[in-house]
Amino acid sequence: MEETAEIKSVAIIGAGAAGAAAAAAFAAEDYFDRIRVFERRETAGGHASYQRPSVTWDRIFDPDPYPLITPRPGELPPQTDPPLEIPNDLPRTTPSTSQERYDKTPIYADLTTNVPAIAMSFSDIPFAYGPFVPHWVPKQYIENYFSAHQTDSLLVLNTTVEDVSKSSAGQHRWSLTLRQHDSVARQDRWWREEFDAVIIANGHYSVPFVPHVNGLNEYIQTFPGRVFHSKTFRSARIFSQKKVLVIGNSASGHDVITGLLQTAELPVYQSRRSRSRWDGDHPPRGVEWKPIVKEYLPSGDIIFDDGSVVSDIDAVIYCTGYKASFPFWNTHANGAPLWDYTQDRLVGNHLHTFLTDFPTVGVVGVPRTLTFRSFEYQAIALARVFARRNAIPLPSKEQQHLWEKERGDLVSREKRRFHDIPWDNGETISYLQELFQIAGLPRIEGQGRYPPVLGERTRWAIEHVRKYPLPGKDRDEDGWTVISAGSCRDSLHFL
Repeated sequence: MEETAEIKSVAIIGAGAAGAAAAAAFAAEDYFDRIRVFERRETAGGHASYQRPSVTWDRIFDPDPYPLITPRPGELPPQTDPPLEIPNDLPRTTPSTSQERYDKTPIYADLTTNVPAIAMSFSDIPFAYGPFVPHWVPKQYIENYFSAHQTDSLLVLNTTVEDVSKSSAGQHRWSLTLRQHDSVARQDRWWREEFDAVIIANGHYSVPFVPHVNGLNEYIQTFPGRVFHSKTFRSARIFSQKKVLVIGNSASGHDVITGLLQTAELPVYQSRRSRSRWDGDHPPRGVEWKPIVKEYLPSGDIIFDDGSVVSDIDAVIYCTGYKASFPFWNTHANGAPLWDYTQDRLVGNHLHTFLTDFPTVGVVGVPRTLTFRSFEYQAIALARVFARRNAIPLPSKEQQHLWEKERGDLVSREKRRFHDIPWDNGETISYLQELFQIAGLPRIEGQGRYPPVLGERTRWAIEHVRKYPLPGKDRDEDGWTVISAGSCRDSLHFL
Protein backbone atom coordinates (compact mmCIF):
# COMPACT_ATOMS: atom_id res chain seq x y z
CA MET A 1 0.00 0.00 0.00
CA GLU A 2 1.17 3.52 -0.75
CA GLU A 3 2.61 5.22 2.32
CA THR A 4 0.58 8.25 3.42
CA ALA A 5 0.87 10.88 6.10
CA GLU A 6 -0.53 10.07 9.52
CA ILE A 7 -4.34 10.19 9.56
CA LYS A 8 -5.79 12.00 12.57
CA SER A 9 -9.05 13.47 11.24
CA VAL A 10 -11.82 11.51 9.49
CA ALA A 11 -15.05 12.61 7.82
CA ILE A 12 -17.82 10.02 7.50
CA ILE A 13 -20.50 10.79 4.90
CA GLY A 14 -23.85 9.35 5.97
CA ALA A 15 -25.38 8.28 9.29
CA GLY A 16 -27.31 5.20 8.21
CA ALA A 17 -26.19 1.68 9.00
CA ALA A 18 -22.91 1.99 7.10
CA GLY A 19 -22.11 5.31 8.78
CA ALA A 20 -23.02 3.90 12.21
CA ALA A 21 -20.65 0.97 11.69
CA ALA A 22 -17.88 3.31 10.53
CA ALA A 23 -18.35 5.72 13.43
CA ALA A 24 -18.21 2.87 15.97
CA ALA A 25 -15.11 1.34 14.39
CA PHE A 26 -13.14 4.57 14.08
CA ALA A 27 -14.08 5.83 17.54
CA ALA A 28 -13.11 2.49 19.11
CA GLU A 29 -9.54 2.84 17.83
CA ASP A 30 -9.08 5.79 20.23
CA TYR A 31 -6.51 7.07 17.77
CA PHE A 32 -8.14 9.81 15.72
CA ASP A 33 -8.31 13.37 17.05
CA ARG A 34 -11.40 14.38 15.10
CA ILE A 35 -14.24 12.31 13.65
CA ARG A 36 -17.30 13.96 12.10
CA VAL A 37 -20.36 12.14 10.75
CA PHE A 38 -22.33 14.25 8.26
CA GLU A 39 -25.99 13.36 7.75
CA ARG A 40 -28.31 15.37 5.53
CA ARG A 41 -31.48 14.38 7.38
CA GLU A 42 -32.56 15.48 10.83
CA THR A 43 -31.51 12.34 12.67
CA ALA A 44 -29.25 9.33 12.36
CA GLY A 45 -30.60 6.69 10.04
CA GLY A 46 -31.43 9.62 7.82
CA HIS A 47 -31.57 9.22 4.07
CA ALA A 48 -32.80 6.41 1.91
CA SER A 49 -30.97 3.50 0.56
CA TYR A 50 -33.39 1.11 -0.97
CA GLN A 51 -33.89 -2.28 -2.54
CA ARG A 52 -31.58 -4.28 -2.68
CA PRO A 53 -34.19 -4.07 -0.01
CA SER A 54 -31.80 -5.14 2.69
CA VAL A 55 -30.28 -1.68 3.01
CA THR A 56 -33.33 0.44 3.35
CA TRP A 57 -34.86 -0.07 6.74
CA ASP A 58 -32.49 1.95 8.86
CA ARG A 59 -34.26 5.07 7.59
CA ILE A 60 -36.82 7.73 8.37
CA PHE A 61 -40.36 7.11 7.14
CA ASP A 62 -41.58 10.04 5.04
CA PRO A 63 -45.35 9.48 4.91
CA ASP A 64 -45.85 12.26 2.36
CA PRO A 65 -43.80 11.64 -0.80
CA TYR A 66 -45.04 14.80 -2.54
CA PRO A 67 -44.06 16.52 -4.70
CA LEU A 68 -43.65 13.36 -6.76
CA ILE A 69 -40.45 12.96 -8.73
CA THR A 70 -41.13 13.03 -12.46
CA PRO A 71 -39.41 10.00 -14.03
CA ARG A 72 -36.59 10.71 -16.46
CA PRO A 73 -36.36 7.53 -18.53
CA GLY A 74 -32.90 6.26 -19.35
CA GLU A 75 -31.07 9.03 -17.49
CA LEU A 76 -28.35 8.29 -14.94
CA PRO A 77 -27.40 10.17 -11.75
CA PRO A 78 -24.85 12.46 -13.44
CA GLN A 79 -27.87 13.88 -15.29
CA THR A 80 -30.63 13.44 -12.70
CA ASP A 81 -28.62 14.23 -9.55
CA PRO A 82 -25.90 16.70 -10.60
CA PRO A 83 -23.82 18.60 -8.03
CA LEU A 84 -25.10 21.92 -6.75
CA GLU A 85 -23.39 25.12 -7.78
CA ILE A 86 -21.22 26.13 -4.85
CA PRO A 87 -21.31 29.79 -3.87
CA ASN A 88 -18.15 31.86 -3.77
CA ASP A 89 -16.49 33.25 -0.68
CA LEU A 90 -17.40 30.64 1.90
CA PRO A 91 -18.62 30.62 4.60
CA ARG A 92 -21.89 32.26 3.62
CA THR A 93 -25.66 31.88 3.78
CA THR A 94 -27.93 31.52 0.74
CA PRO A 95 -31.63 30.90 0.08
CA SER A 96 -32.53 27.20 0.25
CA THR A 97 -31.83 25.30 -2.93
CA SER A 98 -34.81 24.22 -5.01
CA GLN A 99 -32.89 21.51 -6.86
CA GLU A 100 -34.15 17.95 -6.33
CA ARG A 101 -31.80 16.22 -3.92
CA TYR A 102 -33.63 12.88 -3.59
CA ASP A 103 -33.54 13.18 0.17
CA LYS A 104 -36.96 11.66 0.89
CA THR A 105 -36.95 7.98 1.73
CA PRO A 106 -38.61 5.19 -0.27
CA ILE A 107 -40.13 3.49 2.75
CA TYR A 108 -43.78 2.50 2.46
CA ALA A 109 -46.14 2.01 5.38
CA ASP A 110 -46.18 -1.80 5.41
CA LEU A 111 -42.47 -2.36 4.72
CA THR A 112 -40.74 -4.99 6.81
CA THR A 113 -37.19 -6.31 6.64
CA ASN A 114 -36.50 -9.36 4.51
CA VAL A 115 -33.17 -10.36 6.03
CA PRO A 116 -33.32 -12.50 9.23
CA ALA A 117 -32.67 -10.26 12.23
CA ILE A 118 -29.78 -12.36 13.53
CA ALA A 119 -27.92 -11.83 10.25
CA MET A 120 -29.02 -8.26 9.56
CA SER A 121 -28.22 -6.67 12.93
CA PHE A 122 -24.74 -5.68 13.99
CA SER A 123 -22.84 -8.35 15.86
CA ASP A 124 -22.67 -6.62 19.23
CA ILE A 125 -26.30 -5.51 19.67
CA PRO A 126 -29.27 -7.61 18.39
CA PHE A 127 -32.56 -6.32 17.06
CA ALA A 128 -35.34 -6.18 19.65
CA TYR A 129 -37.10 -9.11 17.96
CA GLY A 130 -37.33 -10.92 14.64
CA PRO A 131 -36.90 -12.55 12.26
CA PHE A 132 -38.53 -9.85 10.09
CA VAL A 133 -39.42 -6.53 11.67
CA PRO A 134 -41.31 -3.38 10.59
CA HIS A 135 -39.28 -0.52 9.18
CA TRP A 136 -39.28 1.57 12.35
CA VAL A 137 -37.36 -1.07 14.35
CA PRO A 138 -34.08 -0.82 12.37
CA LYS A 139 -34.44 2.96 12.21
CA GLN A 140 -34.66 3.16 16.02
CA TYR A 141 -31.91 0.57 16.23
CA ILE A 142 -29.48 2.75 14.25
CA GLU A 143 -30.23 5.81 16.39
CA ASN A 144 -29.66 3.74 19.53
CA TYR A 145 -26.50 2.24 18.05
CA PHE A 146 -24.92 5.69 17.85
CA SER A 147 -25.86 6.30 21.46
CA ALA A 148 -24.69 2.88 22.67
CA HIS A 149 -21.25 3.53 21.18
CA GLN A 150 -21.29 7.16 22.34
CA THR A 151 -20.77 8.32 18.76
CA ASP A 152 -23.92 10.45 18.66
CA SER A 153 -21.73 13.38 19.69
CA LEU A 154 -19.92 13.02 16.35
CA LEU A 155 -23.10 13.68 14.33
CA VAL A 156 -23.55 16.83 12.25
CA LEU A 157 -27.21 16.71 11.21
CA ASN A 158 -29.19 18.47 8.47
CA THR A 159 -25.86 18.79 6.69
CA THR A 160 -25.13 17.65 3.16
CA VAL A 161 -21.62 17.08 1.85
CA GLU A 162 -21.79 18.92 -1.47
CA ASP A 163 -18.18 18.59 -2.60
CA VAL A 164 -15.20 16.37 -1.82
CA SER A 165 -11.99 17.59 -3.44
CA LYS A 166 -8.29 17.08 -2.94
CA SER A 167 -6.98 19.76 -0.64
CA SER A 168 -4.20 22.09 -1.60
CA ALA A 169 -2.79 21.49 1.89
CA GLY A 170 -1.54 17.98 1.11
CA GLN A 171 -1.60 15.17 -1.44
CA HIS A 172 -3.96 12.93 0.50
CA ARG A 173 -5.87 15.56 2.46
CA TRP A 174 -9.47 16.40 1.60
CA SER A 175 -11.54 19.56 1.48
CA LEU A 176 -15.27 19.09 2.11
CA THR A 177 -17.82 21.72 1.16
CA LEU A 178 -20.81 21.48 3.49
CA ARG A 179 -24.37 22.82 3.32
CA GLN A 180 -26.54 22.89 6.42
CA HIS A 181 -30.23 23.49 5.80
CA ASP A 182 -32.28 25.67 8.15
CA SER A 183 -35.92 24.73 7.48
CA VAL A 184 -37.29 27.53 9.68
CA ALA A 185 -35.33 30.35 8.04
CA ARG A 186 -35.41 28.54 4.68
CA GLN A 187 -31.73 29.17 4.27
CA ASP A 188 -28.62 27.14 3.58
CA ARG A 189 -25.41 27.76 5.49
CA TRP A 190 -22.27 26.87 3.54
CA TRP A 191 -18.74 26.29 4.84
CA ARG A 192 -15.64 24.11 4.32
CA GLU A 193 -13.71 21.72 6.53
CA GLU A 194 -10.56 19.71 5.86
CA PHE A 195 -9.81 16.11 6.82
CA ASP A 196 -7.02 13.62 6.46
CA ALA A 197 -9.39 10.87 5.35
CA VAL A 198 -12.96 10.36 4.12
CA ILE A 199 -15.29 7.40 4.55
CA ILE A 200 -18.13 7.30 2.00
CA ALA A 201 -21.14 5.64 3.63
CA ASN A 202 -23.96 7.58 2.02
CA GLY A 203 -26.13 4.72 0.81
CA HIS A 204 -26.49 4.04 -2.86
CA TYR A 205 -30.20 3.64 -3.50
CA SER A 206 -31.74 7.09 -3.33
CA VAL A 207 -31.81 8.10 -7.00
CA PRO A 208 -34.51 6.08 -8.81
CA PHE A 209 -33.86 4.62 -12.23
CA VAL A 210 -36.47 4.23 -14.96
CA PRO A 211 -35.25 2.59 -18.19
CA HIS A 212 -35.75 4.07 -21.62
CA VAL A 213 -38.82 2.75 -23.47
CA ASN A 214 -40.10 3.96 -26.82
CA GLY A 215 -42.75 6.62 -26.27
CA LEU A 216 -42.35 6.77 -22.48
CA ASN A 217 -41.17 10.38 -22.32
CA GLU A 218 -44.14 11.54 -24.40
CA TYR A 219 -46.49 9.34 -22.35
CA ILE A 220 -45.28 10.97 -19.12
CA GLN A 221 -45.88 14.43 -20.59
CA THR A 222 -49.29 13.51 -21.98
CA PHE A 223 -50.48 11.83 -18.78
CA PRO A 224 -48.77 13.68 -15.91
CA GLY A 225 -48.82 11.84 -12.61
CA ARG A 226 -49.69 8.50 -14.17
CA VAL A 227 -46.14 7.09 -14.24
CA PHE A 228 -43.96 7.06 -11.14
CA HIS A 229 -41.24 5.09 -9.42
CA SER A 230 -41.81 2.87 -6.40
CA LYS A 231 -39.67 5.29 -4.37
CA THR A 232 -42.81 7.40 -3.94
CA PHE A 233 -45.13 4.44 -3.24
CA ARG A 234 -46.50 4.64 0.31
CA SER A 235 -49.75 2.68 0.42
CA ALA A 236 -51.92 0.64 -1.92
CA ARG A 237 -55.05 2.35 -0.57
CA ILE A 238 -54.80 5.26 -3.02
CA PHE A 239 -55.11 2.76 -5.88
CA SER A 240 -58.55 1.52 -4.83
CA GLN A 241 -60.38 0.24 -7.93
CA LYS A 242 -57.58 1.58 -10.16
CA LYS A 243 -56.19 -0.29 -13.14
CA VAL A 244 -52.47 -0.64 -12.39
CA LEU A 245 -49.39 -1.87 -14.24
CA VAL A 246 -46.31 -2.72 -12.15
CA ILE A 247 -42.96 -2.82 -13.96
CA GLY A 248 -40.52 -5.23 -12.35
CA ASN A 249 -40.62 -8.28 -10.11
CA SER A 250 -37.83 -7.69 -7.63
CA ALA A 251 -38.55 -7.49 -3.90
CA SER A 252 -40.14 -4.05 -4.20
CA GLY A 253 -42.30 -5.22 -7.11
CA HIS A 254 -43.36 -8.22 -5.04
CA ASP A 255 -44.36 -6.02 -2.09
CA VAL A 256 -46.21 -3.50 -4.27
CA ILE A 257 -48.16 -6.27 -6.02
CA THR A 258 -49.08 -7.84 -2.68
CA GLY A 259 -50.57 -4.55 -1.51
CA LEU A 260 -52.37 -3.79 -4.76
CA LEU A 261 -54.14 -7.15 -4.72
CA GLN A 262 -56.10 -5.91 -1.71
CA THR A 263 -57.24 -2.62 -3.26
CA ALA A 264 -56.76 -2.25 -7.02
CA GLU A 265 -58.95 -3.39 -9.88
CA LEU A 266 -58.08 -6.97 -10.80
CA PRO A 267 -56.13 -8.17 -12.54
CA VAL A 268 -53.07 -6.19 -11.56
CA TYR A 269 -50.68 -6.31 -14.49
CA GLN A 270 -47.02 -7.10 -13.83
CA SER A 271 -44.37 -6.68 -16.52
CA ARG A 272 -41.43 -9.07 -16.06
CA ARG A 273 -38.16 -9.35 -17.96
CA SER A 274 -37.50 -12.76 -16.44
CA ARG A 275 -38.75 -15.05 -13.71
CA SER A 276 -37.89 -13.96 -10.16
CA ARG A 277 -36.70 -16.35 -7.46
CA TRP A 278 -40.11 -16.45 -5.78
CA ASP A 279 -42.23 -16.70 -8.94
CA GLY A 280 -43.94 -20.05 -9.44
CA ASP A 281 -45.11 -21.54 -12.70
CA HIS A 282 -48.27 -19.42 -12.66
CA PRO A 283 -49.01 -15.86 -11.43
CA PRO A 284 -50.75 -15.35 -8.08
CA ARG A 285 -54.52 -15.08 -8.23
CA GLY A 286 -55.43 -11.56 -9.37
CA VAL A 287 -52.14 -10.95 -11.22
CA GLU A 288 -51.62 -11.09 -14.97
CA TRP A 289 -48.03 -11.44 -16.08
CA LYS A 290 -46.88 -9.49 -19.12
CA PRO A 291 -43.51 -9.35 -20.90
CA ILE A 292 -41.47 -6.13 -21.08
CA VAL A 293 -43.11 -3.01 -22.45
CA LYS A 294 -42.26 -2.39 -26.10
CA GLU A 295 -43.89 1.01 -26.56
CA TYR A 296 -46.15 3.62 -24.97
CA LEU A 297 -48.61 5.21 -27.39
CA PRO A 298 -50.01 8.78 -27.28
CA SER A 299 -53.51 7.25 -27.04
CA GLY A 300 -52.60 5.77 -23.66
CA ASP A 301 -52.29 2.22 -24.96
CA ILE A 302 -49.30 0.20 -23.79
CA ILE A 303 -47.82 -2.38 -26.18
CA PHE A 304 -45.85 -5.32 -24.80
CA ASP A 305 -43.09 -7.34 -26.40
CA ASP A 306 -45.48 -10.15 -27.36
CA GLY A 307 -47.74 -7.71 -29.22
CA SER A 308 -50.46 -7.64 -26.55
CA VAL A 309 -51.98 -4.29 -25.59
CA VAL A 310 -53.36 -2.90 -22.34
CA SER A 311 -55.55 0.21 -22.45
CA ASP A 312 -57.00 2.67 -19.92
CA ILE A 313 -54.28 2.17 -17.31
CA ASP A 314 -54.66 4.50 -14.31
CA ALA A 315 -51.13 4.10 -12.92
CA VAL A 316 -47.78 2.67 -13.99
CA ILE A 317 -45.43 1.91 -11.09
CA TYR A 318 -41.79 1.34 -11.99
CA CYS A 319 -40.08 -1.01 -9.50
CA THR A 320 -36.81 -0.87 -11.38
CA GLY A 321 -34.31 -0.01 -8.71
CA TYR A 322 -31.82 2.75 -8.13
CA LYS A 323 -28.45 3.94 -9.31
CA ALA A 324 -25.57 4.84 -7.04
CA SER A 325 -25.03 8.59 -6.87
CA PHE A 326 -22.05 10.56 -5.60
CA PRO A 327 -22.75 14.16 -6.64
CA PHE A 328 -20.26 15.38 -4.04
CA TRP A 329 -17.28 13.64 -5.68
CA ASN A 330 -15.41 16.26 -7.69
CA THR A 331 -14.14 14.23 -10.63
CA HIS A 332 -12.36 17.21 -12.19
CA ALA A 333 -10.48 18.18 -9.03
CA ASN A 334 -9.70 14.59 -8.06
CA GLY A 335 -8.59 13.43 -11.48
CA ALA A 336 -10.82 10.38 -11.76
CA PRO A 337 -14.47 9.40 -11.31
CA LEU A 338 -15.68 7.36 -8.36
CA TRP A 339 -18.27 5.25 -10.19
CA ASP A 340 -18.39 3.63 -13.62
CA TYR A 341 -22.02 3.66 -14.79
CA THR A 342 -21.31 1.45 -17.82
CA GLN A 343 -20.13 -1.35 -15.52
CA ASP A 344 -22.12 -0.23 -12.46
CA ARG A 345 -19.21 -0.36 -10.04
CA LEU A 346 -16.62 1.57 -8.08
CA VAL A 347 -13.62 2.68 -10.10
CA GLY A 348 -10.23 1.44 -8.92
CA ASN A 349 -11.43 -0.45 -5.86
CA HIS A 350 -9.93 -3.26 -3.80
CA LEU A 351 -12.24 -5.59 -1.88
CA HIS A 352 -15.16 -3.23 -2.62
CA THR A 353 -13.80 -1.08 0.24
CA PHE A 354 -10.42 0.51 -0.47
CA LEU A 355 -9.75 2.94 -3.35
CA THR A 356 -6.40 2.09 -4.90
CA ASP A 357 -5.62 5.55 -6.26
CA PHE A 358 -7.09 7.35 -3.24
CA PRO A 359 -5.59 5.53 -0.23
CA THR A 360 -7.16 7.89 2.32
CA VAL A 361 -10.72 7.32 1.04
CA GLY A 362 -12.75 4.27 2.01
CA VAL A 363 -16.22 3.09 1.03
CA VAL A 364 -18.63 1.18 3.26
CA GLY A 365 -21.88 -0.42 2.10
CA VAL A 366 -21.52 -1.03 -1.63
CA PRO A 367 -21.27 -4.85 -1.92
CA ARG A 368 -24.47 -6.80 -2.22
CA THR A 369 -23.95 -9.20 0.65
CA LEU A 370 -24.75 -9.39 4.38
CA THR A 371 -25.78 -5.72 4.79
CA PHE A 372 -25.27 -4.43 8.35
CA ARG A 373 -22.98 -7.30 9.30
CA SER A 374 -20.76 -6.87 6.25
CA PHE A 375 -20.54 -3.13 6.98
CA GLU A 376 -18.79 -4.01 10.25
CA TYR A 377 -16.03 -5.96 8.49
CA GLN A 378 -15.45 -3.11 6.05
CA ALA A 379 -15.50 -0.40 8.72
CA ILE A 380 -13.21 -2.23 11.15
CA ALA A 381 -10.70 -3.02 8.39
CA LEU A 382 -10.66 0.61 7.26
CA ALA A 383 -10.30 1.93 10.81
CA ARG A 384 -7.42 -0.44 11.50
CA VAL A 385 -5.63 0.45 8.24
CA PHE A 386 -6.07 4.20 8.75
CA ALA A 387 -4.79 3.89 12.33
CA ARG A 388 -1.81 1.84 11.04
CA ARG A 389 -2.75 -1.09 13.25
CA ASN A 390 -3.82 -3.58 10.59
CA ALA A 391 -2.62 -7.14 11.11
CA ILE A 392 -1.46 -7.60 7.52
CA PRO A 393 -0.62 -4.90 4.98
CA LEU A 394 -2.78 -4.09 2.02
CA PRO A 395 -1.40 -5.38 -1.29
CA SER A 396 0.63 -3.08 -3.52
CA LYS A 397 -1.16 -0.87 -6.05
CA GLU A 398 -0.23 -3.31 -8.80
CA GLN A 399 -1.72 -6.24 -6.87
CA GLN A 400 -4.87 -4.25 -6.11
CA HIS A 401 -5.32 -3.42 -9.80
CA LEU A 402 -4.81 -7.11 -10.59
CA TRP A 403 -7.52 -8.08 -8.06
CA GLU A 404 -9.91 -5.62 -9.71
CA LYS A 405 -9.16 -6.98 -13.20
CA GLU A 406 -9.59 -10.59 -12.12
CA ARG A 407 -12.82 -9.72 -10.32
CA GLY A 408 -14.12 -8.01 -13.44
CA ASP A 409 -13.23 -11.02 -15.58
CA LEU A 410 -14.96 -13.38 -13.13
CA VAL A 411 -18.26 -11.52 -12.95
CA SER A 412 -18.23 -11.01 -16.72
CA ARG A 413 -17.92 -14.76 -17.27
CA GLU A 414 -20.66 -15.46 -14.73
CA LYS A 415 -22.88 -12.65 -16.01
CA ARG A 416 -23.38 -10.96 -12.66
CA ARG A 417 -22.66 -7.56 -11.21
CA PHE A 418 -19.23 -6.59 -9.92
CA HIS A 419 -20.35 -5.96 -6.35
CA ASP A 420 -22.67 -9.00 -6.04
CA ILE A 421 -21.18 -11.47 -3.56
CA PRO A 422 -23.10 -14.76 -3.38
CA TRP A 423 -23.23 -16.93 -0.29
CA ASP A 424 -23.68 -20.53 -1.36
CA ASN A 425 -20.45 -20.79 -3.38
CA GLY A 426 -18.40 -19.66 -0.37
CA GLU A 427 -17.59 -16.24 -1.83
CA THR A 428 -19.16 -14.26 1.02
CA ILE A 429 -17.18 -16.09 3.70
CA SER A 430 -13.95 -15.73 1.72
CA TYR A 431 -14.54 -12.04 1.16
CA LEU A 432 -15.32 -11.29 4.80
CA GLN A 433 -12.36 -13.45 5.85
CA GLU A 434 -10.02 -11.22 3.84
CA LEU A 435 -11.31 -8.13 5.65
CA PHE A 436 -11.12 -10.03 8.96
CA GLN A 437 -7.46 -10.90 8.35
CA ILE A 438 -6.55 -7.34 7.36
CA ALA A 439 -8.10 -5.97 10.55
CA GLY A 440 -6.82 -8.59 12.96
CA LEU A 441 -7.57 -8.32 16.66
CA PRO A 442 -7.88 -5.13 18.72
CA ARG A 443 -4.94 -4.00 20.82
CA ILE A 444 -4.45 -5.78 24.12
CA GLU A 445 -5.12 -2.46 25.89
CA GLY A 446 -8.63 -2.46 24.42
CA GLN A 447 -8.45 -0.05 21.47
CA GLY A 448 -10.37 -1.20 18.44
CA ARG A 449 -13.33 -3.47 17.69
CA TYR A 450 -13.32 -7.21 17.07
CA PRO A 451 -14.36 -8.24 13.56
CA PRO A 452 -17.59 -10.24 13.89
CA VAL A 453 -17.81 -14.00 14.01
CA LEU A 454 -20.37 -15.69 11.73
CA GLY A 455 -21.61 -18.37 14.10
CA GLU A 456 -23.65 -21.45 13.34
CA ARG A 457 -27.03 -19.89 14.21
CA THR A 458 -26.37 -16.92 11.93
CA ARG A 459 -25.28 -19.13 9.04
CA TRP A 460 -28.34 -21.35 9.48
CA ALA A 461 -30.68 -18.33 9.36
CA ILE A 462 -29.02 -17.03 6.20
CA GLU A 463 -29.45 -20.37 4.48
CA HIS A 464 -32.94 -21.32 5.65
CA VAL A 465 -35.14 -18.42 6.78
CA ARG A 466 -37.05 -16.42 4.15
CA LYS A 467 -39.67 -13.70 4.23
CA TYR A 468 -41.16 -14.63 0.87
CA PRO A 469 -42.51 -18.11 0.09
CA LEU A 470 -40.43 -19.92 -2.50
CA PRO A 471 -41.45 -22.68 -4.87
CA GLY A 472 -40.65 -25.94 -3.05
CA LYS A 473 -40.66 -24.35 0.41
CA ASP A 474 -40.70 -26.63 3.45
CA ARG A 475 -42.99 -24.96 5.94
CA ASP A 476 -44.40 -21.65 7.16
CA GLU A 477 -43.67 -20.25 10.61
CA ASP A 478 -45.90 -17.34 11.64
CA GLY A 479 -45.69 -15.55 8.29
CA TRP A 480 -42.17 -16.49 7.33
CA THR A 481 -40.73 -19.49 5.54
CA VAL A 482 -38.19 -22.19 6.35
CA ILE A 483 -36.68 -23.72 3.22
CA SER A 484 -34.37 -26.58 2.44
CA ALA A 485 -30.77 -25.69 1.74
CA GLY A 486 -30.11 -25.41 -2.00
CA SER A 487 -33.75 -24.82 -2.95
CA CYS A 488 -32.99 -21.40 -4.46
CA ARG A 489 -30.21 -20.04 -6.63
CA ASP A 490 -28.33 -18.46 -3.71
CA SER A 491 -29.11 -17.92 -0.05
CA LEU A 492 -28.61 -14.17 -0.46
CA HIS A 493 -30.77 -13.94 -3.59
CA PHE A 494 -33.27 -11.67 -1.81
CA LEU A 495 -30.76 -8.82 -1.37
